Amino acid sequence: MSARVPFAARLGAGGLAALLLLPTAVLAWPVDMRFSLESGADRFHKLSAVDWVEVEDPSIATAEVLSGSNELLLTGKRPGSTLLLLYAEGKFAVWSLSVAEPGARPPAAPAPGLLATARKACPGLEVKEAPERLLLATVKDAPCRTALLALFQTETWLARELELTFELPVLQAQLAAMEPRLKALGLEARYSGAGLVLQGSVPPEAHRRALWELFRQSVGRVALEDRVKVEVPVPPSEGLDAGTGPRAR
Repeated sequence: MSARVPFAARLGAGGLAALLLLPTAVLAWPVDMRFSLESGADRFHKLSAVDWVEVEDPSIATAEVLSGSNELLLTGKRPGSTLLLLYAEGKFAVWSLSVAEPGARPPAAPAPGLLATARKACPGLEVKEAPERLLLATVKDAPCRTALLALFQTETWLARELELTFELPVLQAQLAAMEPRLKALGLEARYSGAGLVLQGSVPPEAHRRALWELFRQSVGRVALEDRVKVEVPVPPSEGLDAGTGPRAR
């Protein structure tokens, strides 16, 4: 008989900092927050903690942490949608950025039939609208996980609006699907209880690619324990004085 692992994803409507500083890290579809931008316009957002940010497609929008502060500068470049990865203190979040021409509304991302498909694949799936919006489901097998993954990749739901319970074999299969890519990056992942442990020693680029992979291939919230040692290359001038080789941070 398989064990069930509950992963609740119910958060208040606070900013990213609250998301990043929770004991349970943000991981996987759907996104945590959505922001609408105009082409050629800036938008500022104050964070209480952030180490770095990365935009999936910088031709659509850019994000910059202003020097000496935790203020995030978002700039719309051209109409379209992209994702923003944010990292702080071993935890990360993903936002959706939609850019439209000034005065225009970003087009909605309809999900025709996806909820009906998810209901069929996940018996007992329930949607509540009051007192707060909430989707509850038990993920018992691969078809249910696949249906939810398709639904959550739309603009229909936010991570805080989910309450999912996983059968353990589904989590194991989800991890098995990610392992080849993570190993190619030089990293290992394993479950410890309900948490996912990520470890290894890699350059910053590989660490970021691994976080993107975890987000894209997973469903719902997972407690991430990030044990990765990020190796920062030593500039040539420093290497001559202090010895060559990478340093870990």
